[in-house]
Amino acid sequence: MSDDGTGPAYRTFRPFWARVSVAITGAVAAGGSLLVGLFAPTGVLLGEGTRLTFVLFAVFVVWLLWRLGGVHARPDDDGLTVRNVVRTRRVAWPEIVAVRMTPNDPWVVLDLADGGTLAVMAIQRADGERGMAEARRLQSLVQRLGEAPDVD
Repeated sequence: MSDDGTGPAYRTFRPFWARVSVAITGAVAAGGSLLVGLFAPTGVLLGEGTRLTFVLFAVFVVWLLWRLGGVHARPDDDGLTVRNVVRTRRVAWPEIVAVRMTPNDPWVVLDLADGGTLAVMAIQRADGERGMAEARRLQSLVQRLGEAPDVD
């Protein structure tokens, strides 16, 4: 690990299977809706309002999948920036008390010094051993960088 905030330990955390699912769902749901909305012949069951609804649905699906596919956690020397589906939050390393992923957790959960928790959807149990290795990498960063400096 490099001390300048670069190197493999500082690689951005991203879920693998969630991104694959986003790509497939996008192609099927958004692509299919756009095809119907833009190219299906207008008829008794497919008027202009219905066609517009298909296009609007496709736009919504693309936006939602963009948020789901953009889930990540970016470490640097000062802390961790966690982007989940709805919210992005920045935590300093000393604020992180523990990194856990129990058998019942779908992703890593950080225990924070203020008593709260923070889900890190970028590291998921669905990724199997890759997800567990990423959880260990995050734990290593927390152990190395999370200690509050001694004040003399």
